[in-house]
Amino acid sequence: MRSELSANLKKTVAQNLRVVQWTSGRIGKQSLRAIIEHPSLTLVGVFAHSEEKIRRDAGELCGLPPTGIVATDNMGEILALGADCILYMPRQPNIDELCQLLASGSNVVMVTSQGDLFRPESMEPQVREKLERACQCGSSSLHSTGSSPGFITEAVPLVLTSLQRRLDCLTIDEFGDLSEYNSAAMVFDTLGFGLMPHAFESEARAHGREVFGPSLALLADALSIPLESVEQSVEIATALKDVEIAAGKLKAGSVAAQRVTVSGMRNGKAVLQFRLCWYCTRELDKDWTLNNSGWHISVKGDTPLEVDIGIPLSMEQLATVGPAMAAHRAVNSVHALMAAPPGIVSSFDLSPVAAILR
Repeated sequence: MRSELSANLKKTVAQNLRVVQWTSGRIGKQSLRAIIEHPSLTLVGVFAHSEEKIRRDAGELCGLPPTGIVATDNMGEILALGADCILYMPRQPNIDELCQLLASGSNVVMVTSQGDLFRPESMEPQVREKLERACQCGSSSLHSTGSSPGFITEAVPLVLTSLQRRLDCLTIDEFGDLSEYNSAAMVFDTLGFGLMPHAFESEARAHGREVFGPSLALLADALSIPLESVEQSVEIATALKDVEIAAGKLKAGSVAAQRVTVSGMRNGKAVLQFRLCWYCTRELDKDWTLNNSGWHISVKGDTPLEVDIGIPLSMEQLATVGPAMAAHRAVNSVHALMAAPPGIVSSFDLSPVAAILR
């Protein structure tokens, strides 16, 4: 199977593939730009939901010169294009919509935080059956990816564990400094910063197990250490004093940092962990290690490793580069997906994802 994938990949890398960008939001706009500038991809269509984007040129939607391709909200027009691949990036995936695209014969690379779509075994049986049936009908493939989950929970750990013969625990810490993030709706309303501890409903606000659990289980499957369960815990830390952040004011004693830990359990112990730490100030009532935005991976085993992946950008720059990370991972996956057999394809079913940079 692997040699067949490699042979197919060599063929597809040499091809210029016809692709569609489905939506042009924060991530979709970056994907659209990457497609237009890509040496081996040709943009043939753009799907848009909002009235203000319909009939606008693709280049205008992402800050590039005109391309002659205008956005449409007509699925029939998109299906008629017969694209090799559709880069699918709505806010929430629509399963019926996905099935139509796959059944038409187009492959689909999707950026999503809906964790079960990363691992077929984690899907509801009826959803998996519908998607698989659509793939078989169209001889097409579906792949879900992103930067987190995706790149940091699958691609990077697989490389690091290739040095191990015994793994005690692999922990991924993701840090997000939100002090300069200028969105009160996101920081205060959605994430719950600024609330007093008694008003912070941790289970309602943290969905780490649903988002990251399937990706950790997929990694465990690849390492032949299937998980017995996935558990979640939520911790909060409060501000020591009043502090002004870009989104507004945090009062002393209010929630100023939160840490969500998703643990993949085996033999009663955590063997894979993902810890998401968001914070608005470093002056907290808890002695937490708070790195700058980025990741730290700790591998405990017979070949211990400590790896930092920093993102040396201002928060303003990160607002653009963050979505681009997820978009670029998807764009770079297109040729690998084209070489895969029909069906729902996980990261570990693909040939290695390599950027075509010429």
